[in-house]
Amino acid sequence: MAIYGNKMVSYVPHMTYGLITFIIVMICLNQQRIHSIDSNRHDIKTWLQDSGLNGKTTNKLIARTGCNTLINCVDVITTLGQQLDGQTSSGSHSEALKILVELAVAFKNHTILQKWLTNNNIANDFIHIQKSGFLSFVTGNYLAPQNSRVKFEWTDPAVVGNTMTFVVKFFQRNGRPFPISSEDNLKVEIIQGSHVIPSSTELGGCDPRTANTARVQFTAKRSGSYSISILIGPNPAHIRGSPFTDIYFLPTNPSPQETGFINYCSTVICTEKTPHALFIKLRDKYGNLCPISQNFDASDDFSVDLVEMSSGKPIHSAFYWDIQPNLSRIALVLKLDKEGLYSAVVSYRGSSLKNGEFSIIVLNSTESALVQKHSSKKSQTSGFSAKLLTQNNDRLNKPKKVFCYISPKQLTIKEYILKIIPKRIVTFRLCPSTKFQFSKLDSNLSPTEDNSDIANQLLVIDDGCQPPIELISEERNVIAATFTQFLLNNIGGSETFKDKQDFFYSEVRKYHQKNFHEKTQIRIDRQKLLESSMRATKGLTINEWCKNFEIQFVGELGVDWGGLRREWFEVLSGVLFDANQTDLFQRFKNDRQGLVQPNPKSELKLKYYEFAGKIVGKCLYESALGSSYRQLVKARFSRSFLAQLIGLRVHYKYFERDDPDLYVSKIRFIIDNDVEDMDMYFTEDEYDMSSGKLLRTVDLIQNGSKVKVTNANKLQYLDALALYKLSTSVREPIEYFLKGLNDLIPDNLLCIFDENELELLMCGSGNYSISEFKANHAVSCGNYEFRKILDWFWTAVSNFTDEEMARLLQFTTGCSQLPPGGFAELNPKFHITSAPTFGVLPTAHTCFNQICLPEYDSYEQFERALRLAINEGSEGFGMI
Repeated sequence: MAIYGNKMVSYVPHMTYGLITFIIVMICLNQQRIHSIDSNRHDIKTWLQDSGLNGKTTNKLIARTGCNTLINCVDVITTLGQQLDGQTSSGSHSEALKILVELAVAFKNHTILQKWLTNNNIANDFIHIQKSGFLSFVTGNYLAPQNSRVKFEWTDPAVVGNTMTFVVKFFQRNGRPFPISSEDNLKVEIIQGSHVIPSSTELGGCDPRTANTARVQFTAKRSGSYSISILIGPNPAHIRGSPFTDIYFLPTNPSPQETGFINYCSTVICTEKTPHALFIKLRDKYGNLCPISQNFDASDDFSVDLVEMSSGKPIHSAFYWDIQPNLSRIALVLKLDKEGLYSAVVSYRGSSLKNGEFSIIVLNSTESALVQKHSSKKSQTSGFSAKLLTQNNDRLNKPKKVFCYISPKQLTIKEYILKIIPKRIVTFRLCPSTKFQFSKLDSNLSPTEDNSDIANQLLVIDDGCQPPIELISEERNVIAATFTQFLLNNIGGSETFKDKQDFFYSEVRKYHQKNFHEKTQIRIDRQKLLESSMRATKGLTINEWCKNFEIQFVGELGVDWGGLRREWFEVLSGVLFDANQTDLFQRFKNDRQGLVQPNPKSELKLKYYEFAGKIVGKCLYESALGSSYRQLVKARFSRSFLAQLIGLRVHYKYFERDDPDLYVSKIRFIIDNDVEDMDMYFTEDEYDMSSGKLLRTVDLIQNGSKVKVTNANKLQYLDALALYKLSTSVREPIEYFLKGLNDLIPDNLLCIFDENELELLMCGSGNYSISEFKANHAVSCGNYEFRKILDWFWTAVSNFTDEEMARLLQFTTGCSQLPPGGFAELNPKFHITSAPTFGVLPTAHTCFNQICLPEYDSYEQFERALRLAINEGSEGFGMI
């Protein structure tokens, strides 16, 4: 406002807007006078006089505005403000201001004014008046979110994978640049679907030319629609145009590392001269599905190397491409004119697809019908004639006539004594670990045999549990195709882990469909966790094990809405599988990262292993019921132990993962060096760990003390050593563990996984990605103080060790392990919210995966409180 002599001239239009808004301020803030007015019975003159205005002032107001009823109060204020723009007398201005103040007091609860306030989005103006004063407000010298502008520095259509930048420019109400700072509580939220996208914000700084700008950067990795919200102010308000919802990012170019076949199988069964389609979905390096246009020519980017195994000749023109843009996929249609075995490699721009290698068995129409007939049965097939070439790792002097029988559960090879008495030679489980190889015969075959014809009939079967066998059969292709078809039926039609996991959960639910998941209370004494847990579940039937355990810890206040149950599983798993708490399991390596397997010298009874197996089975069953019930096993099992759970045989290579110290010091040394002069035999010495005294010498094979280790048999010696240390010495504990596990989870369902997949299924992911964490969480409360706390939280978490991350997860969710899909599969999401307290320890609600963070004076105080909470408060509820 400028003063010339005795004249006072108001800024237009800021004086008008300022006076009007000042009225609204008084309406919302004044708490001293409340009037209940019936607009149908009182005119404005009577009411104003009753409110204390003299008659002269009242008449002037009515004369100026022409408003006589309360329903037009907004018009009164607006018209008066417009007329005041022309006033030059300070006395007139003071008189008008007095009128407006009185109106503000009277109309403070009027719904029309409240509506006017909302529509004009000036809630922050009130806070500004309180903070900066009325004069600054009247002159428009304050931040106006609705005057801010955004410039997106990319060209549509944009693609994922790049760092995207947009600039926000802030202005005052009077149109002048507003210098932005951290105190202005700028908040940028970028969301794609249910995912929060992390971003970085750089404020303008000291340069006057950029002092009013904020530069925001983020990396778009997910294709699709994005929403960008930009809010500012003590009571956060959207800037003009926010939220921006018309933002879309396209996938980048397809990546061969992510592009692959749907429902992949390593062996494909076809019929000669009949088209067989395999479907491919194109994905970029971030896993986004790439759209396909109608005129897309797959032959420009994809190549197929098709080779006939028997001759090694490449096959051309035995396939074509079918584009299906509506389904976002392309089909590789195979059409082979000749029965036999083929290998295929599918590449995209010179690089093999992630699952682009597979074998093809082509059958004639008669064989195809036979395979379909056999695989549709639940009974054993009739025998396929074959000749056995090897047995127990020894090649037979003369091929032995045998018959192969295949059922949905196993492949059995039998011979017939005197042509009528069957004798089983070997049985292979029908599961993914049983592998078929189609190889050429070696030079040990008699030169009089037609090696080329026999090579076309050779089949090598190895299940990783027993010595592989070689046989030849004219029906080799039918045997392999029947086995493969049964296998696909058993695992749900696909060999990928995600598809097998979904199939596993579906089959577990079906297996227990008659067992209802109703609640049953289990009382546990935390001080005697293992003993009280076994006592509480002793005598439970399978039906009762399938119920929803509602945990009540003796002497504690906690009510179980899911968090106590998860905590019980978590803590009990620690007691069962942590070598520092019980001697039920032992570590090969004496540190926290060491893998565990059953302890052959445990003083606990075998029934404890059966109970441990039941707990693991219960976890898998609960996980099958859905993400809200998912339970993970807190354990780091050795690979050899997991392998034996699915029936695989152990060998010396397991030492590399399970006992790396032994592998480096002994196993690797024997493999790499001449052992002829080492004077070693097929024995193993056992020592007392405390005194170092030799306890006994164990023969690894029959009469092993008389069999010397040579360069020729040293691998056999290492396998025998692995069999003893990893399997034979712990056979009884593993049998009891499997007994408890198989009571709830059928053996045939476990066997569809390999040992690495089984660990992922049972224990979830052991790796913690901070970027994934940031992309998969929820936040409540967006005020400035909590934003500061949230920044401190991410700073602290970024410096956490894996153990501290596990403790944070255990503190917040009740479990230190993540689901197989990582943070994205937590249900509910990891939730960070503010606590209405100051300086105390953070708290958590494990039932809702929620951590509550109070306010602190400094980062050091916050970090100390967070570490103390997760390390000391990760277990237990309030004590009675």
